[in-house]
Amino acid sequence: MKALGTILLLFGLAGAIFFGIQAINNSETFSFLGVDVALSSANWTPVIISGAVVVLGIILLSVKKKKLA
Repeated sequence: MKALGTILLLFGLAGAIFFGIQAINNSETFSFLGVDVALSSANWTPVIISGAVVVLGIILLSVKKKKLA
């Protein structure tokens, strides 16, 4: 259970970083009446899924194994 939690945590973090940088790079800014306006054309779904995988990995790492004896 701990190994699976660690793997999910690492893959989730890597995905969040990779897709997060990719999404940030897909935004465009322009100036309107002296105010900088940012428009994002990025797909944030992979970032959200990666975040959910990170949370699942943390949950699996924090669960204690119950002793049956």
